[in-house]
Amino acid sequence: MGGRFLPAAAAILLLGCAAQAPETRSASSDPPQRAAAADPYPSTYRPYPGVPTAITGATVFDGEGGRFENGTVVIVDGRIQAIGGPDTPIPEGANRIDGTGRWVTPGIIDTHSHLGNYPSPGVEAHSDGNEATSPVRPEVWAEHSVWPQDPGFTRALANGGVTTLQVLPGSANLFGGRSVVLRNVPARTVQQMRFPGAPRGLKMACGENPKRVYGNRNQMPATRMGNIAVMRSTWQRAAEYRDRRSRDSNTPRDFALDTLVDVLNGDILVHNHCYRADEMALMIDMGREFGFKIASFHHAVESYKIADLLREADICSSMWADWWGFKMESYDAINENIPLVHNAGACAIVHSDDPNGIQRLNQEAGKALADGRRMGIQISDEDAWRWLSFNPARALGIAEETGSLKVGKRADVVLWNGNPYSVYTRPERVWIDGALLYDMNNPALRPVTDFELGQPGEGDVK
Repeated sequence: MGGRFLPAAAAILLLGCAAQAPETRSASSDPPQRAAAADPYPSTYRPYPGVPTAITGATVFDGEGGRFENGTVVIVDGRIQAIGGPDTPIPEGANRIDGTGRWVTPGIIDTHSHLGNYPSPGVEAHSDGNEATSPVRPEVWAEHSVWPQDPGFTRALANGGVTTLQVLPGSANLFGGRSVVLRNVPARTVQQMRFPGAPRGLKMACGENPKRVYGNRNQMPATRMGNIAVMRSTWQRAAEYRDRRSRDSNTPRDFALDTLVDVLNGDILVHNHCYRADEMALMIDMGREFGFKIASFHHAVESYKIADLLREADICSSMWADWWGFKMESYDAINENIPLVHNAGACAIVHSDDPNGIQRLNQEAGKALADGRRMGIQISDEDAWRWLSFNPARALGIAEETGSLKVGKRADVVLWNGNPYSVYTRPERVWIDGALLYDMNNPALRPVTDFELGQPGEGDVK
């Protein structure tokens, strides 16, 4: 390669801040670690340093349905200090960016990613996302497979404006293990990417995947009723284990059941791969039976059939815009799924489940928005941005910290060079915690790895 292309480690240094050890990065008012004393793998995340910045003259979506024309967003100490119209006060000495003709939004949050667990290029030796050795594997943690130098992270940042993402285990298992919420920042370890205070998730799966994988091995489950039976017996064991541990602290630990007890105690959120409406309804009932709550159904192509049930249960649906027909349980998918769920007052989310799709979630939202309007559902551009930032933050338990441009929240901000729903638009600049981590006009802030192989416009390649 003649030294023209930078390896992944050098790409971290290219951002200008990672030469410092994480402990020396400027600290912000991070919330206390959730159950830090009991966490053997705590987050060591520290924000990269930024400077006071004001973006002016742009069309601003605040992520919760608000819109400002000729708007101003002020970033100070890694947080949103102010948002409003052209008369919004700007601190003296702040770096001013003219956003005329551009759009500003909160950073995109992907609730369903496998980046780092299935890194690029995709080879069997690095395929670490699914411990498919048993239908019940809650003891495994996705973060223990994450490769932080996966080029997919920088692609999601630069092409998709993704600032936060949840990395999940795969969906072969009924209980696939713990998920992890990451900041999309260059780092040497996964602990340096972990979102401070974000609860971990439990990946569960319904339907075709588990019954096919294990039924083909002539073991249970081989049917949908087998899926439910194994899930119920597993939750019953977890409840009994919790009771034994509460009575006798000398009860031997079981790492798999520890995960499930943390779910029952509300410390881990359930993220459930589930396509069909009837199965989602069964899972809601199971949650009531054993006392756990599902944060989000993933893929959820039939959510439109039970949108009222999802609203009443306060469960989000993480959905694709138009994936359809690739297996039987996706045959009742419709392009209007997302707007119908939104229109019913339920929590709608656009997710990727794909290393390429994560680079254009804004376009996927645009497709769903247009499909809704064609059937007469009038959702504004600014309201639809909830699907990409605020609703995902709700599902991940981090909405108090990110997901919208509200005063005091983390400054996760994207400046788009055009209407963010357009296929012709891409991020011009991306801030995470107020630090400018991508700038399409600055070669020193365009992440480059060997994966790009010197594509035109990447890094400082001539």
